Amino acid sequence: MSAKKYVIGIDYGTDSVRAIIVNAENGVEVATAVKAYPRWAAGKYCDSSKDQYRQHPLDYVESMEISVKEALKIAGEDVTNNIAGISFDTTGSTPVLVNELGIPLALTEGLEENPNAMFILWKDHTSIKEANEINELARKWSIDYTQYEGGIYSSEWVWAKVLHALRQDETVRNAAWSWIEHCDWMPALLTGTTLPAEVLRSRCAAGHKSMWFAGWDGLPSEEFLSALDPLLSGYRSKLYDKTYTSDVKIGTLTAEWAGRLGLSADVAVGVGGYDCHFGAVGGEVTPNVLARAIGTSTCDIMVSSYEQMGDKLIPGICGQVDGSVIPGYIGIEAGQSAFGDIYAWFKRVIAWPIEQILVQTTLIDSETREKLIAETMDRIIPELSKEAMLIPIEESTIIAVDWMNGRRTPDANQEVAGSITGLKLGSSAPRIFRALVEATAFGSKAIVDRIKHEGVEIKEIIGLGGVAKKSPFVMQTLADVLNMPIKVARTEQTCAFGAAMFAAVVAGIYAKVEDAQKAMGQGFETTYFPDAVNAEKYGKIYLNYLKLGKFTEEEL
Repeated sequence: MSAKKYVIGIDYGTDSVRAIIVNAENGVEVATAVKAYPRWAAGKYCDSSKDQYRQHPLDYVESMEISVKEALKIAGEDVTNNIAGISFDTTGSTPVLVNELGIPLALTEGLEENPNAMFILWKDHTSIKEANEINELARKWSIDYTQYEGGIYSSEWVWAKVLHALRQDETVRNAAWSWIEHCDWMPALLTGTTLPAEVLRSRCAAGHKSMWFAGWDGLPSEEFLSALDPLLSGYRSKLYDKTYTSDVKIGTLTAEWAGRLGLSADVAVGVGGYDCHFGAVGGEVTPNVLARAIGTSTCDIMVSSYEQMGDKLIPGICGQVDGSVIPGYIGIEAGQSAFGDIYAWFKRVIAWPIEQILVQTTLIDSETREKLIAETMDRIIPELSKEAMLIPIEESTIIAVDWMNGRRTPDANQEVAGSITGLKLGSSAPRIFRALVEATAFGSKAIVDRIKHEGVEIKEIIGLGGVAKKSPFVMQTLADVLNMPIKVARTEQTCAFGAAMFAAVVAGIYAKVEDAQKAMGQGFETTYFPDAVNAEKYGKIYLNYLKLGKFTEEEL
C-alpha cells in the first residue's frame, strides 16, 4: 500500500459531472461534489424535435474543475496532499471533431457556438441514416466490421455521428482533422497528450463503439471508410491502431492542471472508459454476473472468461470486447435506450395541466403556487408507484413496448417507436404507469434471454444507479419478470466509484482492478427475490409483449 492512499473518481453523466474522493485502503468515500453543465442546463445547442443533443467542451472542463476543487475543499488539506490517482468515466459514445492539435473545434475561433463542432452526446440520434449505411456496407464487405458489436451499428455510436456532422456542415468539415471520444479527451487534456497521434485510446470506447478489433489490426480499413463516404478518406491514418485498458497509466497531471486543481503534479492519470463499464466495476461485478446500471436508460455489463466465450458472437448486443471492463475478460455490453426516461415522459404527460395552467393561476399567491407545483411534481412518480403496486397482475390488461427512444438491444434500431395497447375508458394513470414499468422489465428480459440463448451463463444480477436504489416497485417487478434475484449495490455512485478503483490501480496502490474491488467494494444493501406466482404470470404476458413489439416494428 502506497503512502498516498486517496484517489479521485470523476464521472461524467448526461447532466452533470461528479467527483468523489475515496480512501483506497477501505473504499470509504471521503468527499463528493457535483456540478451541472451550465450551457446544457440552459438548453443550448439541442433540438429534441430532431433528436439533436450536443454539449460544449467548456461545460465539461469548467464543471469538472469546480467539482474537484469542491470535493478537495470538503476532504481537507491532509487528503489533498495524499491524492495518488485520478480516472475518468463518461457517457458514450460521445465524440467530437478536433483540429490537427487535438483541440475540439468548439474551442477554436469561429466555431464556439456551432453544435456540429461540439461533443455529440450518446443519445443524439441525428445519424440514423449514416448508421443504416454502415450496416448495409458491412453486410457486403469482405470483413463484417460490426460482428463484435452485435452485428448492428447504431446511430448512438461514433462513426455514424462523425459522418453526419461532416456531411451537415462544410465549415466544420474543412476545420476537422480527426475525432476523439469524451472519455479519451479528459485524461489527454489533464496529461498534456492531446495530439491525435499521442492520445492513448480507451479499449472500452474503441471496441464497443468504433468497430475496433485487434484481429483486423484496429479500426475498419481505409478502403471501407472511403467506400462509406469519401469524406472519411484519410481519417484512419490520423487515428489509432492500438487501444488500452483502463488499468493503464497515461501519465501525470501537467503543471497547469496540477495548479488549477490544487494537486501534486505526481498524481497519476489513467485511461478513461464509459460510465456503465466503470459502474459495473464499482458495483463489484464478477464473471457471469450481469450488472445493470438503471437510470434514464440502462446499460447492462458482464464479464466472461475467454474459455466460456470461445468463438461466440452474440447478435444484437452493444459489443463484446477483450478487456473493456476488467482486463483479462471479455466485456459484454447491452442496454435499453430508455428506462427511467419513460417514467419521466409519462410524468410530463400527466403534469401538463400543472405546468401549463396551474402555473398561471392567480387564485393563490406566487410563493404558494410555486411550492404547490414543486410538491405535486415531486410526488407524481411515488404516488403512481404506490397505486400501481396495488393492481393485481391479472387485472393489468394494458401492454406497452418500451421503445420511446428507439431500441438499443437486442438488435439496435433507433427508428422504432414505443406503443401501448389494451386501453379502455377505465384505464387510469396508475394502470398505464404499471404497464410502462412492466414494459421496461420486459425489455430487460429480452436482453437477458438473448445473452443466455447464445450460451453465456448469467448466475446473478446486480442493480446499480438511481432507479435501483429508489424504486422498490420497479425493482420487484424486474425481479419477478426476470425470475431472478437482484442485488442492489450499496455504493451510491458506482460509476465514479469504479473510476476511483481504476485510479487506485494506475497509481500503483493495487496490482489489478480485482484487488481494488475486494479492498474498496462496499457490498450490497438489499436483494429483491422473485415471486414464483408472479413470475409465471409475467411469463405469459411477456409473450404478448413480444407480439406487440413485432407488430409495432413491422407494421408501424
